[in-house]
Amino acid sequence: MAKRIQFSSHGGPEVLEYRDYQPAAPGAHEVRVQNQAIGLNFIDTYFRSGLYPPPALPSGLGTEGAGIVEAVGAAVSQFQVGDRVAYATGPLGAYSELHVLPASKLVKLPQAISFEQAAAVMLKGLTVQYLLRQVYALQGGETILFHAAAGGVGSFACQWAKALGVKLIGTVSSAEKAAHATQQGAWATIDYSHEDVVQRVLQLTDGNKCPVVYDGVGKDTWDTSLDCVAPRGLLVSFGNASGAVTGVNLGILAQKGSLFVTRPTLAGYADTPARLQSMADELFAMLASGQLNVDIGNRYALKDAAAAQTALSARQTTGSTILLP
Repeated sequence: MAKRIQFSSHGGPEVLEYRDYQPAAPGAHEVRVQNQAIGLNFIDTYFRSGLYPPPALPSGLGTEGAGIVEAVGAAVSQFQVGDRVAYATGPLGAYSELHVLPASKLVKLPQAISFEQAAAVMLKGLTVQYLLRQVYALQGGETILFHAAAGGVGSFACQWAKALGVKLIGTVSSAEKAAHATQQGAWATIDYSHEDVVQRVLQLTDGNKCPVVYDGVGKDTWDTSLDCVAPRGLLVSFGNASGAVTGVNLGILAQKGSLFVTRPTLAGYADTPARLQSMADELFAMLASGQLNVDIGNRYALKDAAAAQTALSARQTTGSTILLP
């Protein structure tokens, strides 16, 4: 028997249960991983709350982790027992001591990257990779807006943007988080608790606004984000931390300057094993070069996943949070 976090109904963190379970033997194309560290992400709260429906209830939770291959299916040739691996795109069940998942979802983890680093960086780092390198391929010299710049994804975005020679303006909720984002590489910060985001963006860009705005907050920042995009620019809406964006009026895009909007996902960009490994290789190279550093601000025991999610949802965390089996 092994331990895992599961939920049998949707709701707040209180629905999470720490239970014994019997992990299945891996199927022909599957691998069973002994987790050494597990990533905690906002998307986990979406599945728990029911915003994103899981395949069935009761359900495991979490899509990101790093560990050691414990068993492989008969048709798996690219991984062997004992290999160091990491994963970020599911299926649900990473909040566990043992996790069975398709071999196509795994990447090989270099010795230079620790399990804790990998669990803290995979989902957020790969998210930043596709946002900055694929959805809008930054060339250097741009001035961009990135909401929640002191969070897990935001912290990596600040560093990666600086490495690319991009001026990142980050929104934050406090002076402490502004200092954190600046330390991570933000060119400028806007404390939305007492500053007008749109007016500050206009000031910082000499009235030009931003060619691309990255918004992982959702409902609360949608209108603000649109007002910060330059004519014919792109709004990248990639998360729902404050709730889902609904009732979009396409006419607003015309009124505000023939704007573009996209709602991308990591799975949509890391859609083959080769692309996933290539993206991970670039991420690991950034880590190895020192251009990207992992800030693990919080560590929780697996059994305390509910407390970890409570802190995350209350925006009481900075950097990355991991769970330890």
